[in-house]
Amino acid sequence: MKKIDKYQLTSFLTKNKLYISIICAFVIMASLTTAIVYPFSISDNVVAEGSLEVAAIRKGDSGSKVKEIQRKLNEYGFSVGNVDGIFGSKTLQAVKNFQKSRGLVVDGIVGNATAKALGITLNSGSSGNSNYAGGDIYLLAKTIHAEARGEPYIGQVAVGAVVLNRVKSSSFPNTISGVVYQPWAFTAVHDGQINLEPNDSAMRAAKDAMNGWDPTNGCLYYFNPATATSKWIWSRKVQLTIGKHKFAI
Repeated sequence: MKKIDKYQLTSFLTKNKLYISIICAFVIMASLTTAIVYPFSISDNVVAEGSLEVAAIRKGDSGSKVKEIQRKLNEYGFSVGNVDGIFGSKTLQAVKNFQKSRGLVVDGIVGNATAKALGITLNSGSSGNSNYAGGDIYLLAKTIHAEARGEPYIGQVAVGAVVLNRVKSSSFPNTISGVVYQPWAFTAVHDGQINLEPNDSAMRAAKDAMNGWDPTNGCLYYFNPATATSKWIWSRKVQLTIGKHKFAI
């Protein structure tokens, strides 16, 4: 092996300084890029898409992507019943059963790993309603179930519509959670029935109300005359009666 003395080494480094600087710069940039792009591991509940993180799809969500999930589950033999685009209790159970069969984390959430196993991709427009946050449909369904279970379906939609009419009104909070949890606004919140699990009927009614079906034509109040204790509510102008509820403005 030919021996290189210090003078030859100095001469080589001087002549090739530019090339060496470029190589060092590339090495540093590559290290920084790795640190920025991969600062953490991606869980099944978050889907990395470019520089964005897209939330997974879970109970309470709705939309075309939920329909795609439901169709896939049915194809694999994990029945969700009707493919209605609403992530309700049946879809939740079907997802859990599918996850268990594939050796995935059984949490009922369609994240990265579950979506891949189903043969679908997730994206930022995959779920929810364009006018409301992802969990709003679930809270609205809980309110409908707590306040109107046992009522005809149109009456359930009507209760959901009243909540949404309040959201649009300047006289009430401008979010579904704000309206639902406004002090003494709903008996079901006061007595704890709001915590009951909504059934599929309530989930469908919430979706229909969010999609614009308002059987009340803009009513802001409803009450059951057989159980109402507030004298004030009787002062409201009743527009129609659906089931046991009177709807008023």
